[in-house]
Amino acid sequence: MTVMECNDNSNADSSTPKCSWRLWRQRRYIVAIMGFCGFFNAYILRVNLSIAVVAMTEDRFKIADNGTEINIGPEFDWSNELQGHILSSFFYGYMATQFIGGYLAVRIGGKTLFGLGVAVTSALTIVTPLLVNVSVYLLIAVRVIEGLFEGVTYPCIHAVWSKWAPPLERARLATFSFSGCFVGTVIAMPACAYMASAFGWQSVFYICGASGVLWYISWIFLIDGTPQEDKRITKEELSYIENAFLQASSAQTYSTVVPWKELFTSIPVWACVVSHFCENWGFYTMLTQLPKYLKDVYNFNLGKSGFLSALPYLAMAVMIQFSGQWADWCVVKGYLTTTQVRKIFNCSGFLSQTVFMLIAAFWSDSTGSVFCLTMAVGLGAFAWAGFSVNHLDLAPQFASVLMGIGNTFATIPGIVSPVIAGYIIKTPPTAEQWQVVFFIAAGIYLFGALFYGLFASGELQPWAVERNDEDKNDLKLDGYKNESYLSE
Repeated sequence: MTVMECNDNSNADSSTPKCSWRLWRQRRYIVAIMGFCGFFNAYILRVNLSIAVVAMTEDRFKIADNGTEINIGPEFDWSNELQGHILSSFFYGYMATQFIGGYLAVRIGGKTLFGLGVAVTSALTIVTPLLVNVSVYLLIAVRVIEGLFEGVTYPCIHAVWSKWAPPLERARLATFSFSGCFVGTVIAMPACAYMASAFGWQSVFYICGASGVLWYISWIFLIDGTPQEDKRITKEELSYIENAFLQASSAQTYSTVVPWKELFTSIPVWACVVSHFCENWGFYTMLTQLPKYLKDVYNFNLGKSGFLSALPYLAMAVMIQFSGQWADWCVVKGYLTTTQVRKIFNCSGFLSQTVFMLIAAFWSDSTGSVFCLTMAVGLGAFAWAGFSVNHLDLAPQFASVLMGIGNTFATIPGIVSPVIAGYIIKTPPTAEQWQVVFFIAAGIYLFGALFYGLFASGELQPWAVERNDEDKNDLKLDGYKNESYLSE
């Protein structure tokens, strides 16, 4: 996340904040850091079951009186098919609240909903060990409810940035906060594996849930819904943010009424939706299945598989910091139009992911396979500099609604891919069965690259702008000029 140039001159323009290198004095950076931590917690709450289920279903052994080791079976004897349904249950609820979360965020603001989404999910995670011992169906039910509450997080953070992020910093602040989900995955994979091995699988849910509750308390006390409501913001920063929005909106008047028909029939919007779906297919496949793959094919223990499963998300967490910066830099410098930047970043990411996923399917060595899968997931960071920021290009005032719609469809892979993998992977599992899982992901990545490359746009859409009838025929929306909210 780039920090603006510091200005200590008391006679300087008030639109430039003083001493902006002091992160703790710049409230928008505090919002970004807390947003990062919010997504960090949201993802450790989402990932923990993928690790815990391995410990819950692995064989247990005890030492008999004569000194021999006896296999007493798993604590929970769940089939692969049932495990697939358990892992996918979260996403049934998650998909249901994407759209309404985006709509409510436009109406009442994103700060409250974002916090509640993480807080309720955390509380339910804490009680999960009690419920799972009663019935596996209670586990499935509580995961569905967790998904309902966490489903509002992505749309709501766009609503937060629509108030807090100066247009020139919008992409950088958004990608920084989004990167919390990948860092959370990186930390959760090995940490949950260690906790399950050292303290029992129950500790995974207790510790992850407590972390989310602590974050929520901090979020409530530290963050306000808008800069104008924040009593701790400096006059210089408030003036800078307000002036930035005024300058960005001077060229056009944004529509304040959601044009539902035009929105749902917009091909560039559907390019974002399809791209989000395709990216999430590979992401969720690896998120839910990678620990199991490493155990099935290479017989890695829980601790080692947890550590190696985190590598793809470490790569993504690092790469996404650069992808957002480079995308903005290309637009601001005028080297490429926003449409070109979105397509180049998105499609190059997808095509690279396709290649590495195919190589991983045929690579029989564990080191090479883990490397290819790491790159196949990690290079998705460049796609995120395409489709995820693209909502702000098409209609910045409706970005939360667009994200809600896109993430609704993009949640389907979280439901479908674990179930499909569960039916493909039989007992005993084989490398050939896992190849089929990778082939499916590679094909979907390739389709996403083609669709987005053909139909995506970086231009402000006509239905997002209010204008007089006499202006409708002669108003030309130039991609770069109408991106003043990003580059001026």
